[in-house]
Amino acid sequence: MATLDLEQLMEAPNLPLLIEEAQVALKVEAEERRIFYDTVSEDQKAEFINGKIIMNSPVKERHWTTVGNLYRLLSAYAIKNKLGRVASEKALISLTRNDYEPDVCFWRAEKADAFTSEQMQHPAPDFIVEVLSKGTAKRDRGIKFTDYAAHGVSEYWLVNPGKQTVEQYFLDPELEEYEHVGTFSVDDFIDCKQVAGFRISVRAVFNEQASIEALVLLL
Repeated sequence: MATLDLEQLMEAPNLPLLIEEAQVALKVEAEERRIFYDTVSEDQKAEFINGKIIMNSPVKERHWTTVGNLYRLLSAYAIKNKLGRVASEKALISLTRNDYEPDVCFWRAEKADAFTSEQMQHPAPDFIVEVLSKGTAKRDRGIKFTDYAAHGVSEYWLVNPGKQTVEQYFLDPELEEYEHVGTFSVDDFIDCKQVAGFRISVRAVFNEQASIEALVLLL
């Protein structure tokens, strides 16, 4: 897809003008990004996407319950097995152009071992989960879907608390695009390819009691 876009751009007769305009716009955007880094505080959930600061609003109970269930399960399992680090909502992921705060993300140990206690910006994770809401679904399925793939995030889950489903995607590294593995419901189990041995019931993603039962099995 990226190659096709470049080929189309190279056919534009006004290419030099487009490049000049883009350079000016990116310079302005870089300054806005610097201001974002200087002003955003630890108690804010904010992202920098295509030149704009996105302030995320409070979420519904089902959203934070889902995030909490997943974080608890994944974090405990990763710590027990010394697989890497897990973060929830407030870890800033800095990619080439944009900065995101995924709902849940995981870095393998070879990346995470280089993190410092004062670090506030982090590289692309190996696995990301975004929990869909009315205000974020367009970005989760749009710019984030494309950007995460372009930066080598190997596995991506889109979790729908309303429908109680989990969509699983694996990265095709050659195409830099995600392939849909399947959509799983509460009667299914799901295996995370990037976290060796991490297998949970989908019900445990949405139900706190089922989450505790799954945690006992994992540990």
